Amino acid sequence: MGIPTLISTSTASNATSIDITSGIDSTYDEYMFVMTDINPATRRSQFEFQVNAASQSGYNETITSTAFVAYHYESGASSGLGYTTGQDQAQGTAFQDIANENDNDADSNISGIIHLFNPSDTTYVKHFLVRTNVNCDGSDEHDDPFLYHFHVAGYINVTAAITDIQFKCSSGNFDGVVQMYGIS
Repeated sequence: MGIPTLISTSTASNATSIDITSGIDSTYDEYMFVMTDINPATRRSQFEFQVNAASQSGYNETITSTAFVAYHYESGASSGLGYTTGQDQAQGTAFQDIANENDNDADSNISGIIHLFNPSDTTYVKHFLVRTNVNCDGSDEHDDPFLYHFHVAGYINVTAAITDIQFKCSSGNFDGVVQMYGIS
């Protein structure tokens, strides 16, 4: 990995989304989005992203992806590693889930990183890698607090340049920070 250069910081406070609509251009071959202290208002909502190709709108580009999770309960009662059925897409246009089982209390949040490769290239599809950590207090259907380490990888099946990215929860608003870096 090269040297990251901070391009922008977006802060959500009870927001429906964070939309980054400038700064993704041909300056860098890789962009990194660092998400910290994402706290959804709605329990068990999914944290997601989607992109727009140049001159497009609607955040509905075609994505193919795969996802797996490692998890561990605080008590040590359960842990594991597995494919997460339903978190992937096969040429889908939905928002891509990048964290699940989110909680909305004060000591639960999401942090993670997305790498988007060559978004300005107009020959090839655009690859991405995601790693997020989710800590959950375990209330409701889970009595035991737990940590998820979520991994997603895939590609955006478009050869047009990607210029916009949106982050949101599948339900409700959220608080948190997303910083965009260019990697040189």
